[in-house]
Amino acid sequence: MKYNPLIHHRRSIRLKGYDYSKAGAYFITICCEDRIHRFGKVSGNEMILNKSGTIAYNEWINLADRFPNFELDVFQIMPNHIHGIIVLSDVGATLAVAQEEDLNTATAKVAPTTIASIIGAYKSIVSNRCLQLFKSHNKTMGKLWQRNYYEHIIRDERAYQNISNYIINNPSKWDEDKFHL
Repeated sequence: MKYNPLIHHRRSIRLKGYDYSKAGAYFITICCEDRIHRFGKVSGNEMILNKSGTIAYNEWINLADRFPNFELDVFQIMPNHIHGIIVLSDVGATLAVAQEEDLNTATAKVAPTTIASIIGAYKSIVSNRCLQLFKSHNKTMGKLWQRNYYEHIIRDERAYQNISNYIINNPSKWDEDKFHL
């Protein structure tokens, strides 16, 4: 069913008033449209990536090169979704380092990055790369990603450890996973 503003009321699932460019750790889940298995399969408690899964994996790693205040942390590509912890550092500290490297272009290179801008860029890049892959095999892809994404602000070390363990152990618990259809 197409979006109809008279009957559909899209509400934001983000924490109202929270600054998502703020330094901290965020647990992110991004799902494939209709939970279609696009990225491979789980076999023997291990995720086996297909070509699209390899694209999703590599582009997640490349985010650290694209965003100056982004740090890679634990992540897992699953057959129909991705879990990851995104750590944003303080933009001011990043700017100071960049200014030491190149005083003339530091301001252009470093701007506040939000979780939404990171996820938006990631979803776009992976979609485009997967679309190229499908087209090279004369196949149609359809919509890759579900609208939006899930996030949780990680507020303490205990939460970080629990979430990290969940992400790491996700393939071994695939049969119990709520995203497994």
